[in-house]
Amino acid sequence: MLSMLLPAPLIGVATFCVMLAWLLMITALLVPGIALKTVFAFVLRLPSASRLATRYLTGVADLWVVGNALIYRLIQDLRWQVRFNGVVEPGKSYLLICNHQSWADILVLCDALRGRNHFPRFFLKRELIWVPIIGVTCWALDMPFMKRHSREAIARNPALRGDDLRTTREFCEKYRRQPITAIMFPEGTRFTPAKRALQDVPYAHLLRPKSAGLAFTLNAMSDQFAGIIDVTIAYKPTGGTSLVWSWLCGQQQTLVVEAEIKAIPEAVINGDHDGDPAYRAAFQAWLNDLWARKDARLPQLKAQAVDGLAGSSPAASSH
Repeated sequence: MLSMLLPAPLIGVATFCVMLAWLLMITALLVPGIALKTVFAFVLRLPSASRLATRYLTGVADLWVVGNALIYRLIQDLRWQVRFNGVVEPGKSYLLICNHQSWADILVLCDALRGRNHFPRFFLKRELIWVPIIGVTCWALDMPFMKRHSREAIARNPALRGDDLRTTREFCEKYRRQPITAIMFPEGTRFTPAKRALQDVPYAHLLRPKSAGLAFTLNAMSDQFAGIIDVTIAYKPTGGTSLVWSWLCGQQQTLVVEAEIKAIPEAVINGDHDGDPAYRAAFQAWLNDLWARKDARLPQLKAQAVDGLAGSSPAASSH
């Protein structure tokens, strides 16, 4: 492990450069699949052929995750504490919800899920579609892009309010009969103390969770989801350094990923989030309770990330 020989900044540079080189190699494999999918989807209008192209691209994405895992472990002194309380059944679909603190969350989740279930699909911000390589790849992998209109824009044009729900509806329909791990960050944006102060939330470590997209996804695919994977990621304090940079430098080598497999409560499905105020209030109360429990758990997990103690229960498993 290079981390035993080099200072943290050089580890960060090395990790970034090797990951970038690996991404460029993966891109060479992605290009033909993306080209074929574009032709099948928009020119020839062949849905079955388009799905085959997506399957090829998913295989390449799985290879990317495996390569990243090797890079982390070769360069850094990786001792991530990954614990799954419950069993993720192969071949079943799950909805994964997680707190959101950094771009690193996506890479951490991909690594934590590696070998446990299907390549995950993330609900992403619309702006990411313009990021070179990443944007078009996520589109080709059928990841949904959410538009995140401002309150002012919605006030000017109320029709915009339904954009994200329409995107969610299309995504749910596409994967209704295919096993999938769908990942949502209910907070909708990365946590920062400044954002927390603006929201005036009752949580110390989280932002207010949004319920509309989550409610629609659960209602649209509740018969397909085997359960909810409730994930909490805890990083060590960075001392003012960017969390992504701290992660690249190997300073988050003992971060904690705690996942709990939960059944989907009957009370949160088969409801109309938009049209039924009582259901909407009940769903938000359920989600708020999940978030309150997560917020209460985070200080302990952050302490474990600092001291490197796993503190695992008999039901927990490492990865």
